[in-house]
Amino acid sequence: MKKSALLTLAAILAATAAGCSGSETGKPPAADAEGGQQPPGKKTFTALLDNNATFPYSKDWPIWKMIEEKTGARLEVQLPSGKLSDSLSLVVASGNMPDLLYMPNRKKESNKYGQQGALVNILDHLDVMPNLKTWMEKYPEEAKAAVAADGKMYMFPNQGFGETNRMIWMYREDVFKKHNLTPPKTYDELYTVLKKLKEAYPDSYPLSFRFGQIPDEMMAHFTTNFQTGEDVYYDFDTKAWKYGPTEDNYKKLLETFHKFNKEGLIQPDFLTVQTKQWQDMMSTNKSFITIDYISRIDFFNNAMRKENPQYNLQFMAPPAGMPGGKQYNPYMHFLEGGLTVSSTSKKVKDVMKYMDFFYSEEGRTLASWGKEGETYVTEGGKKKFKPEFTDLTEMRKKTGLATSGTYTWIDFDSHLSLFTPDLQKAYQEARQYDPPAMQPRPAFTEKELETLSVTGEAVKKYREESFAKFVTGSRNLAEWDKYVQELNGLGTQKLVDLYTQAYQRLDAAAAKK
Repeated sequence: MKKSALLTLAAILAATAAGCSGSETGKPPAADAEGGQQPPGKKTFTALLDNNATFPYSKDWPIWKMIEEKTGARLEVQLPSGKLSDSLSLVVASGNMPDLLYMPNRKKESNKYGQQGALVNILDHLDVMPNLKTWMEKYPEEAKAAVAADGKMYMFPNQGFGETNRMIWMYREDVFKKHNLTPPKTYDELYTVLKKLKEAYPDSYPLSFRFGQIPDEMMAHFTTNFQTGEDVYYDFDTKAWKYGPTEDNYKKLLETFHKFNKEGLIQPDFLTVQTKQWQDMMSTNKSFITIDYISRIDFFNNAMRKENPQYNLQFMAPPAGMPGGKQYNPYMHFLEGGLTVSSTSKKVKDVMKYMDFFYSEEGRTLASWGKEGETYVTEGGKKKFKPEFTDLTEMRKKTGLATSGTYTWIDFDSHLSLFTPDLQKAYQEARQYDPPAMQPRPAFTEKELETLSVTGEAVKKYREESFAKFVTGSRNLAEWDKYVQELNGLGTQKLVDLYTQAYQRLDAAAAKK
């Protein structure tokens, strides 16, 4: 989308869009390091933020003072007493909302609460947000994905941090070299490699994954490899929404995994494998190829090399489902969570000006690296964290950087700088196998979400049950046509129509103008 088109879209959208019970509260440190009074002109905003057990919130994190120095504002933080989603529903229902609320899911939370009137339309305030306006020109797809079904934007869009969600294929390079094996480029080659590994290690299941823990993510990988979708998906070639699990390519996927299962190349209980089982497989020469979050490269290598210096888990290019097919990983590295502004706030304009800072280059640098001289230095024109920050998790614990409420737009190179050379290399290689465009993420009305909940869940349940039966052999693939008929009878076309309608909604509104 061209810059002028994005600005027109923003203008059209703007025109058509004419305290937590039982929480722990903390106040970030005042600007005066000696504990003196806050300088005049300073602003305070209340904020309900998420709290991560790995790096729990601290009012003493340096990031709060860094932000205050640049924006003249500080946050009076409230934390959920239990699950954030439960606290959100309670605080929204009470009507006693803080100025800012972090919401984990745009589709399920911010768009829903926004359309109910609980949140402010950010697009109404672009006049005081020049940095966000420029950012929307630079990242039109992310900006578009942040717009709700009613043409309003209730959650601040983000970019960069989603890289932490990147998932890839990985393989034991040391084992492959030992047996003169080459990483497979297709599933036919994958089958051959798995067979050879099974021969060399008879009690192994060469391919393993956490299907029981993250089934949707696993299916997204398999279906992307076979050029179809695990659910409703957008076909960029035909420019149409389709339902993947009734397509011929999905049948080929089933045939492949049925063969893998029958010949003991994957665990017989692969449908229920949890994280601990999978970790044991990957760390005891019981499995050699897997799919998971890219950070698992460091997770396994750092731990296993202490007892086996040869252990070497590395990035593997995704195999194509068919000969001549495309080698893509699904585009999953984006965030669905972010900050929102409550409609009951008395400081909406000030909050918007505060949030606009995070879309400036200065704001991006601060959110990514912190403060020069304090958390990072510049050498040879390149930023690098100070020597005391050698691990991303510890850096977050010590500084508060990259924690809830401290970013919208980041430079992911800051995170990469703290990774091992193996993981840095994996990121570089993985980006070569991104699809040309990410799957669209259309926004839905409450009525449409109800259809997704009822019809969508019924279709999903039957699809998942059928996948298990076909792969394990309890249902013969000769019944494929009957399965397609049964699945369609549950409402797959209704879902396709719903996605099509939601996807076209904004374009139709713009065309009328």
